Amino acid sequence: MADRTRGWVVGRVAGSPVVLSPSSLLVVAVIALVFAPSVRVRAPGLGTGSTYVVALVVGLLLLLSVLVHELAHGLTARARGLQVREYALTLIGGHTAFGGRITPGTQALVAVVGPLANLLLAGLFWLAGGLADPRGLAALVLYAAAYSNAFVGLFNLVPGLPLDGGMVLEAAVWGAGGDRRRGALVAGWSGRVVAVGFAVVVVALPLTRGATPDLWSVAWGALIGAFLWSGASEAIRGARRGRAVDALHVGSVGVPAVALPATAVLAEADAERGRTGARAVVLLAPDGRPAAYVDPEAANAVPAAERAGVPLTAVAVTLPAGAVVDAGLHGPALVQAVAAVSRFAPVMVAVSEGRVVALLRSTDVAAALRS
Repeated sequence: MADRTRGWVVGRVAGSPVVLSPSSLLVVAVIALVFAPSVRVRAPGLGTGSTYVVALVVGLLLLLSVLVHELAHGLTARARGLQVREYALTLIGGHTAFGGRITPGTQALVAVVGPLANLLLAGLFWLAGGLADPRGLAALVLYAAAYSNAFVGLFNLVPGLPLDGGMVLEAAVWGAGGDRRRGALVAGWSGRVVAVGFAVVVVALPLTRGATPDLWSVAWGALIGAFLWSGASEAIRGARRGRAVDALHVGSVGVPAVALPATAVLAEADAERGRTGARAVVLLAPDGRPAAYVDPEAANAVPAAERAGVPLTAVAVTLPAGAVVDAGLHGPALVQAVAAVSRFAPVMVAVSEGRVVALLRSTDVAAALRS
């Protein structure tokens, strides 16, 4: 799979690979370093190596919890008829890649089950912690796993992209108004508000208690806030790009064209262009297939006095067989059709019910998307 997350495939679930990225191990190590002082306080007699082993267990439990979160997304998506491409554990937690035709209801359901899985794990870890010796290391580890899962679950339910709650908000707006792009824009802007709010709260909360925010809290808040802002901004850009794609049609990116037999001369093309207002000329083969198009620069170089005697084939560029798209296509369908033809022909003819409508250049379509 060309676009699979880089890392080690550590297993498969229902045929879909579980990818462990190197950055996810870094997160486990950081969690172990942060949690080690708590282990040392609870068990001061424990050796340094054993202290970090216990702290590492907490990091691994959180990594396992992230996997459960992603499996909840993926298995629900699969149950709803979507194709799951991978489960990935990364620096920012994880993601589940899937494709297929999705509805607002399916998107909301797939999004919400991840945080709910974490809240369920939080409850199970809490119950297990209550059964352990309250002064022992097992209780410390289990309660830490319970708190971390509760935080991950509740935080992911906040209604702003790229969080799962943002996906639910997007689905709600999409379902209410029928416009998925609007849903993504609303959820993206909400995500930006969440990003700023999170960073402010992390810094302001100690101040309300009369304390000074420590460097670790500020750095952590800035990192999470930057991640949220980046994800929300990408969602907004994606929605705007999507709207640009949705708005594409042959009339907006094509050059109006007129069709003439390959036996015609330049003077006939001039007359036909003047009559129809077309700006491009397509030559038809005897079987009616678009076979070539007139090169404007070559045609313009022919003097007016000679145009009645110059055949169109003398100033034409041959079109490969199949360099045709349906003029009725628009939006993503048009982009996909142009992309498919551009693999062997950068210029193609848009045809409606056998009639030549326009000349399309893949570079013009790409420029329209960029703009």
